[in-house]
Amino acid sequence: MKTFLVAGAAALMLLLAACSPEEDAALPLPLEPDANSIAYFCHMALTEHEGPKGQLFLRGQAAPVWFSSPGEVFMFLATELAQPRDLRAVYVNDMGRGSWEKPEVGAWIEADKAFYVVGSSKTGAMGEKEAVPFADKDAAVQFATQFGGHVLDFDRAKVAMNPETGS
Repeated sequence: MKTFLVAGAAALMLLLAACSPEEDAALPLPLEPDANSIAYFCHMALTEHEGPKGQLFLRGQAAPVWFSSPGEVFMFLATELAQPRDLRAVYVNDMGRGSWEKPEVGAWIEADKAFYVVGSSKTGAMGEKEAVPFADKDAAVQFATQFGGHVLDFDRAKVAMNPETGS
């Protein structure tokens, strides 16, 4: 009986540890940048930049970390600051909606589900090569046909955008 109680208590403790409220909470929803949304790397307001933007949410922080481009999201993900255990959600603009000058309000997609055009004639916020995200692969192909570049999934775009491994 004693063995049964000890095993039952251990199982209950494991079950309770696995059900922490933070882990069960839904992913934070993407926000829209405003004049107070400052890019992590360049420290400029996102509203000063054209093209797609990015945001990510870290455990323990209610506000997102803002990026003036998806290329900067990939740069951040390549650093030691981006520990997978700390990432709750990463979003980028779906450039199949809206325009380059003004991405559509609400057109955010999970970064790992996007298709990216890398190597196009479009450059990011700071004039760097850009990974242009799309929710729809056909829209990405159409963009690549018009502006050049290659359509890549998230993992391949992450490698291509890393200056140490990409081209």
